Amino acid sequence: MKGILLRVTLVGLLLTLAVSTADAQRRARRRPVAAAAAGPRYGPHIGYNFDVDELLLGAQLSWPITPQFDLYPTFDYYFVSGGTRWALNFDAKYRPPTRYGAWYVGGGLNYQHASAGGSDTNLNLLTGLEG
Repeated sequence: MKGILLRVTLVGLLLTLAVSTADAQRRARRRPVAAAAAGPRYGPHIGYNFDVDELLLGAQLSWPITPQFDLYPTFDYYFVSGGTRWALNFDAKYRPPTRYGAWYVGGGLNYQHASAGGSDTNLNLLTGLEG
């Protein structure tokens, strides 16, 4: 009896998960990718800075101005030995018209501070995929 109850519960959970996932996929297909992101989005990111040859971990905010154009400020913390390095980036992203609208390009300004080397200001170029 216990085994049958466990199986029925498991099948019920799997059916619920499958139905809710299918409904969410149907809703996502009804509207374009850019329209789904009406408000600001934030989250973590990981990257690599080719100028200083260092891995970074950071936080980002993507604020849509139009369906194709976002303001994109970020904070980056670099994993360096013997000191600290962090950066503030003030970028903009543009999504060219593509089939899925997931690819973006952009650029902006970077302010970088290192405990050993002082501060520096640079230009950013960026590209990526988001869904």
